[in-house]
Amino acid sequence: MSSIPRPEYPRPQFVREGWMNLNGAWQFEIDNGCSGEERGLVERQTLSGRIMVPFCPESRLSGVDHTDFMNCVWYKRTFSLPEEAAARRVLLHFGAADYRTRVWVNGRYIGCHEGGYTSFAMEITDALVPGENLLTVSCEDHGRDGMQPGGKQSRQYHSHGCVYTRTTGIWQTVWLEWVHPVYIHQAWITPDAANGSIHFRIWTDGAHGSTLTVRTSFAGRPTGEARVRCNPGFAEAVVHLSEIRLWGPGHPDLYDMTMILTAPDGAEDVVTGYFGLRSLGFDGMRFLLNGKPVFQRLVLDQGFYPDGICTAPTDEALKRDIELAMQMGFNGARLHQKVFEARYLYWADHLGYLCWGEMGNWGLNHCEAGALIPMGREWMEAVSRDYSAPSIIGWCPFNETWDQDGRRQNDEVIRMVYRMTKAMDPTRPCIDTSGNFHVESDIHDVHDYEQDVEEWKRRYGRGTAPIYERFPERQRRRAGQPVFVSEYGGIRWTTQDGWGYGKGPESEAEFLERYRGLTDVLLDNPDHFGLCYTQLTDVEQEQNGLYTYDRRPKFPPEVMYPIMARRAACETEDEPEGAGGEKLPCS
Repeated sequence: MSSIPRPEYPRPQFVREGWMNLNGAWQFEIDNGCSGEERGLVERQTLSGRIMVPFCPESRLSGVDHTDFMNCVWYKRTFSLPEEAAARRVLLHFGAADYRTRVWVNGRYIGCHEGGYTSFAMEITDALVPGENLLTVSCEDHGRDGMQPGGKQSRQYHSHGCVYTRTTGIWQTVWLEWVHPVYIHQAWITPDAANGSIHFRIWTDGAHGSTLTVRTSFAGRPTGEARVRCNPGFAEAVVHLSEIRLWGPGHPDLYDMTMILTAPDGAEDVVTGYFGLRSLGFDGMRFLLNGKPVFQRLVLDQGFYPDGICTAPTDEALKRDIELAMQMGFNGARLHQKVFEARYLYWADHLGYLCWGEMGNWGLNHCEAGALIPMGREWMEAVSRDYSAPSIIGWCPFNETWDQDGRRQNDEVIRMVYRMTKAMDPTRPCIDTSGNFHVESDIHDVHDYEQDVEEWKRRYGRGTAPIYERFPERQRRRAGQPVFVSEYGGIRWTTQDGWGYGKGPESEAEFLERYRGLTDVLLDNPDHFGLCYTQLTDVEQEQNGLYTYDRRPKFPPEVMYPIMARRAACETEDEPEGAGGEKLPCS
């Protein structure tokens, strides 16, 4: 077993051989006065403490376990590059760091990134020296000023209700990568199932006059190749697949791909990865995956862990969370108030698990354009990073954007972020702001934690209006717009003095009766294309999970599975040709 925490490759859909994991023991110091640069922490060779990266200092796994507010934190470590990195361009990557991250190498300032949830990279080639190099990082985090998104991070000293322990500083893998002077910067992969092809849009650096070759295969069998000349900064290629395998729940078939960028001097940048071929759409009120109506049985997943806070202790823990949800009958999740790491999506892709990509927008003042615009910039980074993941079947940048202090939410900024999302990705549906005051959206969803099953039937039963209008003066549903209840349940079940929705059941039998009753109503409504139950696990004081915080089932999965997994009214017995993932010829 590796002594480095989280040693796995952090970007599994875009892989290069030349890389170095920088996780492990770093020097560390808290700087609540944000005065570290003035006090010489950049030049200083040592800091006062130690931390285990990539775990945030609030977590037990970090070795710091400091849960009070930290306005700024500093990190240092040394590294030496292997010989193979010589004469290459060297990129420093952060999976995520919260919130304003500045970087120095050997005392030379490299750059700054703002955003607590998204991955970023900086080129450090010119600052490197032979042998040992000193890396210094500072992260400022002002989570109470209403100007930065914090998701479920508590803005009080204690966790309370449905907000939890904060995350400050580095909380995902830090790593180095070395590339040729001419290299592939990023790739967006768009499936075109209707035409049996896959579209590649490639961003390059220094590649004018270069040639891009894309090769695809399935289970080792070649399925297509394209070769194109590069334009300055980008290239586009289409591969017409000779063998069609559709991705979806129950048949998560994935193709392998290799991209080779060949420079005029013959140097080659080689990137490997995978992709899925699938189509998304709506037929009236029904959601279609590969032309087949599929009811979205989603669970709300917060992505918190007892010992790592926002960071999973291991890669296996990420996979296990998906498996636990599937054991309870769910086929997907809202990845709630957090941009989950790329390794989670890797497992969702490989397990055939449907995911809604979301942003941790809570903590923002949604009435202030000045607060929302930086969030929009970070959201663009999230969409760009996860664009190619087949498991992502929808986007939701905002959640419950309430009015604040007597002022209305800034509708025009929310509209701008929705339209920006659709401009970047017209292939997926987008919900503007889940649950409350919709502005412009592909889907109309509501959050409703009503616990009485008879009242629930009155609101959402078969034959009622398509959706119960909780805020009719603000929700603005269009006629014919697809609907679902994207948060419900939240049934408190605990022996502790925990928080949850409504009055908790007195017995396991009463819990199951309520859970089945609420769920049956939604499954039996042909006008609903999905549901989302709150939630997968307990998180700290919020005690309404189907599993405890340490992932023990509260109820037997074999009892829970048939309640959620049974056929929904919007699903039909007929299955269009090819929906099951069988091998089909290209048209």
